[in-house]
Amino acid sequence: MISAAVLSTATLLIGWLLYVPVVMWAIWRAPWVELFADSRRQHLLFGTVFALFLLWLVRRDFDTGVSYHFIGLTVVTLLLDWPLAMVGALMAQVGLVLLGRQDLAAMGVNGMLLIVLPVAVTEGCAHLVERAQPRNPFVYIFCSGFFAAALVALLCVLAVLGVLWLDGLFVMPQWLEDFVGYLWLIIFPEAFINGMLVTALVVFCPEWLETFNSTRYLAAPWKDEEPK
Repeated sequence: MISAAVLSTATLLIGWLLYVPVVMWAIWRAPWVELFADSRRQHLLFGTVFALFLLWLVRRDFDTGVSYHFIGLTVVTLLLDWPLAMVGALMAQVGLVLLGRQDLAAMGVNGMLLIVLPVAVTEGCAHLVERAQPRNPFVYIFCSGFFAAALVALLCVLAVLGVLWLDGLFVMPQWLEDFVGYLWLIIFPEAFINGMLVTALVVFCPEWLETFNSTRYLAAPWKDEEPK
C-alpha cells in the first residue's frame, strides 16, 4: 500500500481516473438479482469483506510511506467471481479509509495496484484453466490458486515499485539489487495462504466457488478411457 505523501498529484489523479471506471464496470456486471435472492451469497460476500478488512489491517508500515500486507484476492476472486470480488475489496478499502489506515487521495492508485491487478491476474489464470477444461481438480487448485496467487504477489510488487520509480518522489532503498531474494518472502506466503484456502474450499465446500466446475472436476472421470 502506498501513502499519498510519496505520490505526485498527477499520479493520484490518474489512479482515480482509471479506478473509478473499473469499479463502475464491476458494479454494473455484478449479479445483484442473484445476490439479493440468495442469502448464502450475501453471507459469503459480507464475510469476505470482513476477512479482507482484517487481513489488510495486519500490515507492516514503513517510515518511507509504503506498507506491506497480504493481498488475499486470489481466493476471493475464485469464491465470488471478479465483479463481486471488486465490490467486496472496495468495501474493505473504504473501511480502511474510514479508520485512517489508508489515504483517501491514494485510494485510486492503491485500488488499481492492489485490487484491480490481483483480480485481473486471477481471473485470467482461471479463464485459461477453464479453456483447457482439465478434469483433475488439482489443476484448478495449483493453477488458479497457488500459481495465480504467486503471480499476483510478484506483479503487484513490481507494479508498485514501477509506479514509485516513475513518480520519482520515493527514495529507492540502497539494497534494491538484493530485492530478488526478498521476493520469495512475499510470494511464498501469499501463494500458500490463498492456495490452502482454495484447497479447503474445493474439498469441503466446492459449491461456494463460483469459478469451480463441480460437474467436470468431481463427477467426470479423470482418464479419457472408461474402465472396462
